[in-house]
Amino acid sequence: MKVAIVTAAGKGIGAGVAQELHSRGYQLALMSPSGAAESLAQSLGGIGVTGSVADPSDLQRLVSETLTRWGRIDAVVNHTGHPPKGDLLEIAASDWQKGHDMVLAPVIEMARLVTPTMLQQGSGATVNITTFAAYEPSLVFPVSCTYRAAVGAFTRLYADRYAAQGLRMNAVLPGFTDSLAHKPETAQSIPMKRIGQVSEIAKVVAFLLSDDASYMTGQSLRVDGGITRHL
Repeated sequence: MKVAIVTAAGKGIGAGVAQELHSRGYQLALMSPSGAAESLAQSLGGIGVTGSVADPSDLQRLVSETLTRWGRIDAVVNHTGHPPKGDLLEIAASDWQKGHDMVLAPVIEMARLVTPTMLQQGSGATVNITTFAAYEPSLVFPVSCTYRAAVGAFTRLYADRYAAQGLRMNAVLPGFTDSLAHKPETAQSIPMKRIGQVSEIAKVVAFLLSDDASYMTGQSLRVDGGITRHL
């Protein structure tokens, strides 16, 4: 039996990841602020928590309920919503703080919560879902780019610290996906000339959590149809 925690799992990529992991035999503990994760978890035979990744007490509750139910945590998928946008220097300090609380802080807090259990098990894998623009930042969403790039740095540092103990952490950087509506011209800006599917992102996440990726850690893997250009 393998147990996975997925945050922001009520819809979109988070829900797609949960469904993919369920199809591969994982027991699931899901959380979202809307209550949709509770409904999805019920349909998949798992645990559902209504809460926010920005609230450490909600993360604690999610981890505690998972351990109470199954006594182990094999996989974590850190996913979150979209932080505030705006013109670079017009974004309020409170909105920058909100971005930190939504995007970076939950990844660090979740690592604090699950690492002791994973160390005791001698294994565990985490995937942080960020964005294709983390390393090619866009003025369209500066808060998201800034903090998701920071998640990539933390991913590398965590991998350095815990790889020898059997713990892995990677990041997935999705491009434009069908979890949101996009203008027709968006697809034309992508080398594949199409929007990505949530199921495609979910399969990459599942791969990184699996033993098939046992020699991969600290990586930021772009799944974006070729839209980013850096080597």
